[in-house]
Amino acid sequence: MTPQANPLHMPLWTRTSLGSPPLGETLPGEQTGEIEIRDFSFWYSEVQALYDVDLRLAPRAITAFIGPSGCGKSTLLRSINRLNDTIPGTRHTGVVRLDGEDIHASGADAVALRQRVGMVFQRSNPFPKSIYANIAFGPRINGVSRRDELDGIVETSLRRAALWDEVKGNLHASALALSGGQQQRLCIARALANDPEVLLLDEPASALDPVATQRIEELLHELKRELTIVIVTHNMQQAARVSDTTAFFYLGRLVEAGDTQTIFTTPRDPRTEAYLTGRFG
Repeated sequence: MTPQANPLHMPLWTRTSLGSPPLGETLPGEQTGEIEIRDFSFWYSEVQALYDVDLRLAPRAITAFIGPSGCGKSTLLRSINRLNDTIPGTRHTGVVRLDGEDIHASGADAVALRQRVGMVFQRSNPFPKSIYANIAFGPRINGVSRRDELDGIVETSLRRAALWDEVKGNLHASALALSGGQQQRLCIARALANDPEVLLLDEPASALDPVATQRIEELLHELKRELTIVIVTHNMQQAARVSDTTAFFYLGRLVEAGDTQTIFTTPRDPRTEAYLTGRFG
């Protein structure tokens, strides 16, 4: 089946105009998934989890957040799509910008933000529905109802998540019958169905075997051609394998960030070197 064209799979500047820019040109306001974090601090009630974080996340690249448990990396990840807003008593100072726009600005829509910034969690969490219904869930919520459009989105998303060939003959079977690795790729496909610019992953392979982990890592290398990807991982080898940039956090502070090879071979801060060499964490 050939995926059908539909507005959700067009760049955001075409979703209103339904046109195309001249080849090689970029229209004003085109969205690329660039994230800028400035002087960002975060609290859970009276407990401060992040202190004055300044960080730029390059578009179309993979950034790894590393550091010991409780250092704030997952808190920052969840702040990028305002998922922490759902937790009572949280507050923040500072700014997070997506493509130059403050995601916390007055009138900013958190639901619309989460369509642009997809999230995949540590443990796969497919809905207790069919494979097809899992992928179609987001587009249906966003108003897509035509079956041919949904069919196209489902196929395209599963192909992008490298899962189509494994499930194409069984789309109406329960997603819960898939293996752990397949379920995690299904969750990635479900996030991709909303055509996001950014994909956040919180320890996406920690519960998977080495073969499934390799499939996820290979998938991320493919997806970074289209998306800005941010991954939290405790696996130093994984961070070194998959990321272009690495940011090391300790006790709620960003210690240093830079090119992954440089961070792993010649870190500037002795705390980074101590963590990477296993002296704590």
